[in-house]
Amino acid sequence: MRTQVAIIGAGPSGLLLGQLLYKAGIDSIIIERQSGDYVLTRIRAGILEQVTTDLLDEAGVGARMHREGLVHCGFEMLFDNRRHRIDLKKLTVGKRVMVYGQTELTRDLMEARASADLPTLYEASNVAVHDFDGKQPRVTYEKDGQHFEIHCDFIAGCDGFHGVCRASVPSSSMEQFEKAYPFGWLGVLSDTPPVHDELIYINSPRGFALCSQRSHTRSRYYLQVPLTDKVESWSDDAFWHELRLRLDPQGRDELITGPAIEKSIAPLRSFITEPMRFGRMFLAGDAAHIVPPTGAKGLNLAATDVKFLSQAFIEFYHDKTEAGINGYSARCLKRIWRGERFSWWFTQLMHRFPEDSAMGARFQQAELDYLIHSEAGARTIAENYVGLPLDFGN
Repeated sequence: MRTQVAIIGAGPSGLLLGQLLYKAGIDSIIIERQSGDYVLTRIRAGILEQVTTDLLDEAGVGARMHREGLVHCGFEMLFDNRRHRIDLKKLTVGKRVMVYGQTELTRDLMEARASADLPTLYEASNVAVHDFDGKQPRVTYEKDGQHFEIHCDFIAGCDGFHGVCRASVPSSSMEQFEKAYPFGWLGVLSDTPPVHDELIYINSPRGFALCSQRSHTRSRYYLQVPLTDKVESWSDDAFWHELRLRLDPQGRDELITGPAIEKSIAPLRSFITEPMRFGRMFLAGDAAHIVPPTGAKGLNLAATDVKFLSQAFIEFYHDKTEAGINGYSARCLKRIWRGERFSWWFTQLMHRFPEDSAMGARFQQAELDYLIHSEAGARTIAENYVGLPLDFGN
């Protein structure tokens, strides 16, 4: 087989890249080791920056998002048993975020690709990338007991943190930065009305908590827990009891509980690979970087990678210039480090760290107090939360 761009990974990054290339008349094949149904079972974040919603519109898949998504113009920060609202719209001159589950976004992209009869190869095993340091890269894989080979101009590694693309790069050709956090997030998805119409970020003496949602009838809640905890040790009743202890009296009164339809514990880490280009192979999304979910940057940084990468390919094929592909890594990393910094800072601000003394907790309280009583401080949170402009600092 032959294509212009071979995309490894059929998550939102790979599917979005494929859709943008299709709109530009550039051929691509997507190779995914899991089934389509499995991809749709992944429960991920669902807070989209304006840059991401604009990109989905550009790709022609934004209609259901605008119809069913929840527009949020602010969020609450709860500490010292009191709530303080960060007014995103006011502090950023009209900007806001969209709450739309990553599963739904992925479904929209899958359906668009299927309706255009574009090739997506699910359940491909033993996927391998070859010769990406030359001008004739190849992808091999096995399916239904047969061996296949795809010849292409470029390879896009959108296959996540554990994918084959980054793992195929010699360690001497890249530098990796990583910080692991000493706790995880226990998440519960439930078909219950959200406790509040906006998100609530909670700094509690018992640990961080987050009250989020996917719709007016489906809620997503998180608790900071030790890494040693096992999800099977947390009954639904135990989860709701602990969440109530971290909420304020209003939240405890308004919380509606119900059976968990999904429950999991996710470790937190900050991770970046430099560079993101290796000859004719490019990394995007989780293949190149991971952020703590506190700042809701993971999917949005991935979308920005895809925007820059699609632009680079379009310039290469339409304008016959390699400027975009040569500048891809530096352009992405400048934005990624800013997103990573905000996620790290927000995580430090809102969580309890095992090594912290009482003095550390007082430092957190002092900073939180400053941030919500200083317009400049509140604007700093708001600007980073809604997403810095693509050309910020350029």
